[in-house]
Amino acid sequence: MPEKGRLRLYLSSLRLGRWPRSLAIFPGVVAVLIVRPESYPYGLMRLDSLLKVMLAFGLTWAVSTANYIINEITDAPFDAFHPGKRHRPLVQKEISWKILMLLWLILVFLSSVLAFLFFRPDFMLALASLLIAGALYNVKPVRVKDIPYLDSTLESANNPIRFLIGWFVIETAFPPFTLLLCWWAFGNFLMVGKRVAEKKFLSPEESSGYRISLKKYTIPGLIRFMGFNGVLFLSMFSLFALRFRLKILLYALPLIIFYLVIFMVKSVQDRDTAEEPEKLLRNPFFALYTVFLACIFILAVLLR
Repeated sequence: MPEKGRLRLYLSSLRLGRWPRSLAIFPGVVAVLIVRPESYPYGLMRLDSLLKVMLAFGLTWAVSTANYIINEITDAPFDAFHPGKRHRPLVQKEISWKILMLLWLILVFLSSVLAFLFFRPDFMLALASLLIAGALYNVKPVRVKDIPYLDSTLESANNPIRFLIGWFVIETAFPPFTLLLCWWAFGNFLMVGKRVAEKKFLSPEESSGYRISLKKYTIPGLIRFMGFNGVLFLSMFSLFALRFRLKILLYALPLIIFYLVIFMVKSVQDRDTAEEPEKLLRNPFFALYTVFLACIFILAVLLR
């Protein structure tokens, strides 16, 4: 195979297209300006502040990519049972897992050095937590990915961890617990939707071979767990809005509930959307609706 073709296979295994998930650090940055504005009176307009935030995003993306490499390697025997993932280069033995591990080492080393040079220990700990969570999720003997309900719960822990990464770019004090739990529940809502799609659209042989935890799941049980996480998210979100007097967010709750309902319906109807939620943003209506909700949030902050 030509070297350019092989390089493309390695790049596809890094799943660089999932960079939007690392945008989850930005709510952490914005939250500091809402919760503790006195600790950062100049906002984010200074060049050094903007550069640190962008570097934090790059480091988060790099560590997330390192986690995807571990996932690619440890999941290869299971991906062989998935109708789409069985065509991944590592499953087809078109690339070497040893080279992927070398790329993992490079990403982890560079991320660690840059974090040490430019950030405080609390930021470094949050970044390391993202790497540790990836190992616990994917690597035996723990491999939480194989344990029903704990699998989505740990996978969605990446959300509050990324939130903390963004938060610790600016702040040293710990954020409100309601914010972390809110962000965690929202991530778990999405991850459970992913499992609903896998349970519904994969055959019993495919699902049991691809994801061991799917053997013990039922679709009604998953939908109930999805609903529980949706309610938990809305409850923590409401408590946060009440505590910091963001009244407009309370008025917008029906719009947010509608947003969650759209995804719940899509997860039952569309496997691709549930497995990679960011694909839903390609839908013009959903993308505009997401921007609309973001504008409401900004307005709530400005007018509180």
